[in-house]
This record gives sequence, C-alpha cells and structure tokens, in this order.
Amino acid sequence: MQALEVKKILEAGLPGTRIEVEGEGCDFLLNVISDELTSLSPVRRQQQVYTHLNPWIADGRIHAVTMKFFTQASWAARS
Repeated sequence: MQALEVKKILEAGLPGTRIEVEGEGCDFLLNVISDELTSLSPVRRQQQVYTHLNPWIADGRIHAVTMKFFTQASWAARS
C-alpha cells in the first residue's frame, strides 16, 4: 500500500481530519490532525482510526501503524 492510499482512506472516513502519512508497503506513521479526535481518550482515538484501516490490516496490506495526534493549533505551531 502507498501512503497516499492510506491518507485518502482515512480522510474520507474521518471528515474534518487531516492526515499526514509517512511510509509505504505495510508500515506507516500517521500524524492525525483533528481537534475532535484529540478531545477523545487515547484508546478511543486509535479505535476511530483503526475502524477505517481494519480491512487492510486483516488482509496483510498494512502491518504496523504508529499514530501521533495533534490539534490544529499544535500542528501549526510545529511549522
């Protein structure tokens, strides 16, 4: 799988969320930028993301996912 595919899947499934993806093949680092998701507990945030990736995890196209969550403001402050 390519990073752009993962980005499209997640942004379509999580409206209002920006996803920056690094990696390719089956290992990805996700920077998830969303004020809504960052208000959830860490476990609930991950569940929201995994809900959209589970079909590709189950068939082996995605093996490892690392996630970092940011608010819009904290992401902008990084630049």
